[in-house]
Amino acid sequence: MGFLRRLLGDRTPEGFAGSLDAGEDVVDSAPVEGGGHLLVTPLGLWIPDGPGGARRVGWHLIGKAAWKGGVFTLTESEETGTAGSAVVLADLAPARFSLPEPGKVPHHVRLRVDGSVRSRHRQEIGPGGGAWFVQRKVPGRDGSVLQVRPDPGTDVSLVAAIAEQVAATLATAAE
Repeated sequence: MGFLRRLLGDRTPEGFAGSLDAGEDVVDSAPVEGGGHLLVTPLGLWIPDGPGGARRVGWHLIGKAAWKGGVFTLTESEETGTAGSAVVLADLAPARFSLPEPGKVPHHVRLRVDGSVRSRHRQEIGPGGGAWFVQRKVPGRDGSVLQVRPDPGTDVSLVAAIAEQVAATLATAAE
């Protein structure tokens, strides 16, 4: 049955525990040592999540992805607030996945993450801190969103005030 599914175009691995959206086709997948799969789709990267589960991380919420020595390391970002139309992010602890047969999954992830970035700018803010301002495409939506990721220890309220002004300027320029 697995051969027939692949022959007919369904690249979803048998036993995949997630629920793909209508039209969300699997581009590539790789088994994870210990169970589950990493799946690349147009909307994001599916990762194992708890016993027998899986969840999708949108391309716009992948802060970092690295491939080295058979281990794929994913740093996911979470939305912690808004500043006008900008979104404030914080990085979660890196998750590591050992991939005995990675195929082209690391390559596809790199292409999709890089492809989601429209522009990026690093701004130093006060002593010992700063923030990244990144415009990214959100999968499944038109346009882009301004994301700001303050360094740990940077005054988040100051960063948010700057991000709100930048977002307003970008919105005015787009009109």
